[in-house]
Amino acid sequence: MTGLDHINDYYDINLKYDRLRNHGIEAEEKNQDLYKSTKFAGYQMCKADLQDRETIYRLFEKEQFDVVVNLAAQAGVRHSLSHPQKYVDSNVTGFLTILEACRNYPVKHLIYASSSSVYGLNTRMPFSVKQNVDHPVSLYAATKKSNELMAHTYSHLFEIPTTGLRFFTVYGPWGRPDMALFLFTKAILEDKPIDVYNYGKMQRDFTYVTDIVKSIAKLAPKPPSGNDNWNSAEPDPSSAKAPYQLFNIGHNSPVQLMEFITEIEKNLGKEARKNMMEIQPGDVPATWADVSDLFEYIAYKPEIGISEGIREFIQWFRSYYKV
Repeated sequence: MTGLDHINDYYDINLKYDRLRNHGIEAEEKNQDLYKSTKFAGYQMCKADLQDRETIYRLFEKEQFDVVVNLAAQAGVRHSLSHPQKYVDSNVTGFLTILEACRNYPVKHLIYASSSSVYGLNTRMPFSVKQNVDHPVSLYAATKKSNELMAHTYSHLFEIPTTGLRFFTVYGPWGRPDMALFLFTKAILEDKPIDVYNYGKMQRDFTYVTDIVKSIAKLAPKPPSGNDNWNSAEPDPSSAKAPYQLFNIGHNSPVQLMEFITEIEKNLGKEARKNMMEIQPGDVPATWADVSDLFEYIAYKPEIGISEGIREFIQWFRSYYKV
C-alpha cells in the first residue's frame, strides 16, 4: 500500500508529519521518493504534489496499482473565496493527473472524494445522489462537481471504473484545524470566544472518520460495471452506462449546531463564549445525507454519533496538545 501527500502549508505541517509518524513514516528527516513504514509492513509513502505529473506517472508505472483512492484536495469552503487559483490547481488539475495516470496505467477501481457541498442551493432533504446538483455556492463545491463530471468522462471514454463519494462534514482525531470541532475545542480551552454562524441555526450531518474509512474499505473491491437500466431520456445522475457511480457518506442524522456545541462543552466541562454571527458566503444552512444507495451496495452505513465521536476527538486533542 502506498500513500501520497504533498505536505502543503494550508495548515500546520507539524500535525501532518506527526500523523505520518503515527503510522511509522519519518518523512521529515530526509528527502527521498518513498518512505517505508516501520510500523506497518508493506506500507510506504510518497511525498509529492498531484500536479507533478512526472512523479505521479512514475509512481503508477512502478507500483501497478489495482485500486486508487484519491482523497487529496485543497479543502475549505471559506478559503476558496480568497484563494480560488489554489482550488483549480489542486482539485481540477491535480485530479486530471490522477485520471490520466489511471488511463495510462490501468487500475481496477478509482475511488475519489467529492463533497456534500455540491448540493449547493438544493433544499430538498435528505440530499440524494439522484438529485441534480447544478447550483454550487462556492468554488470549492464547483471543483468537486467538476471532479464528478471529469470522472464520468474518463469512465465513458476509457472504461475506468470510478466511484465518487460525497463526504458529509467529516471529523475525528487528527482532523483539520480549520474545522468547527477543532476550532471550538481549542478556543474553549483557551477561554476565547467561538464564532457561531447563522446565529446557531446551522444543521450538519456530521460523519466520524472511521465510518468513512470502513465505507471506503467495503467499496474498494466493488467497482461499478455500468448500469444497464440507465435511461438517457431520464438520466439518473448517480450512475451511467459507463462504469461510474456516486454515493453519499454521511451519518443520515443532521445535528443542530447548538447541540454539537453543547456536546463539546459537556466533554470539556466548560461553557463556550459565543459570538452569534450571520451565515458566511459559501455556507449552506443544512446538510442531510440519504445513504440508502450506499447501504444497499455495501450493507454498511455510518454508525458513530456525535456523543461518541466528540468524546474520542477531545481525548485525542487533550493527549496530543497536552491540555
